Amino acid sequence: MAMSGKYVAYVGSYSYTGKAKGITIYDVNPDKGCFVKKGEVDVDNSSYVIKSRNQKVLYSIADEGIVSFNILPDGGLERLNSVKINGMRGCHLSTDVDDKYIFVSGYHDGKITVLRLHEDGSVGEIVDEVYHKGLGSIAERNFRPHVSCTRTTPDGHFVMAADLGIDQVKIYHFDDKDETLNLVDMISCKINSAPRFFEFSKDGKYLYLMYEMKNVIDVFSYEAKPGCRVPSIEKIQTVPTTGSSKSSELTAATALSFTADDKFIFVSNAGDESVCLYERDADTGLLKEKMCLPISGEYPKDIAVFADNKHIASINHESGTITFFKIDYKTGLIVMCANSVKVNQPNCCVIVEV
Repeated sequence: MAMSGKYVAYVGSYSYTGKAKGITIYDVNPDKGCFVKKGEVDVDNSSYVIKSRNQKVLYSIADEGIVSFNILPDGGLERLNSVKINGMRGCHLSTDVDDKYIFVSGYHDGKITVLRLHEDGSVGEIVDEVYHKGLGSIAERNFRPHVSCTRTTPDGHFVMAADLGIDQVKIYHFDDKDETLNLVDMISCKINSAPRFFEFSKDGKYLYLMYEMKNVIDVFSYEAKPGCRVPSIEKIQTVPTTGSSKSSELTAATALSFTADDKFIFVSNAGDESVCLYERDADTGLLKEKMCLPISGEYPKDIAVFADNKHIASINHESGTITFFKIDYKTGLIVMCANSVKVNQPNCCVIVEV
């Protein structure tokens, strides 16, 4: 896939140390496969950033709730507004397919918050909020609900929420008629597996669920027939996030990213500090391991895939670096292609075409 246009990367960081402002803006160099620092924007502890579906607005978690920014033609950010979420700070954001709503996952208080989005992309009022209930299995970590990922299903009728505290993925009915989260089903996961993050394939037929503590990805078929009260979800495969190499108890799966063409999935692991590449069969949805290699950084918290699908950036939280690699899909190798970039406690990265 040839790259056209200009791309900018936004990296969210914790700002409480005073070494980072919150969001660092980078120009993306597609030929060298690296980032060049452009500027910074003040956000209190930007733990997660996303772009709107139309790529015109950037949203960030902040101490005060959510902050929205208009993405300028040069990639700069113009603050639109900030809105409180009536709870503890979130850890994950997503919008629905039409950019009508934004969903906030509450790790600390086990809460899902749904807010309306205005036409200009600014964040509106809360339309619904739900607290998960229940006790997990490990008092130190999983004593109570921790919602880590919430997003709408591709058909737009349901909202799914992974809760790594109580080892469940809850399934809610939600639409723009009643704007209410109504629990209709759930995926019960193994005790201590900690379902952390999930994505759907672009065709909406397959669901990929990553477990932080179990260090695996479960692949599910997904179908929502018109008029059905619950979607049909069936597990069809389980693969380790660490590939064929053995993972230790100190390894935790941290991120899952698709290439733009949906042909490959990258998953990163903290502990053994690795990235694993899987090839995805478009017809069956099944995954086939291509490689699992070191990422040259500590705690790779996110993997950003360049628009050409040939380069990745590893967002290394603990070492305070971003490392860059070129991917050879045929041989299953990654090669460092640029010098690493220093950034304080980075959490996540999103690449936007401007």
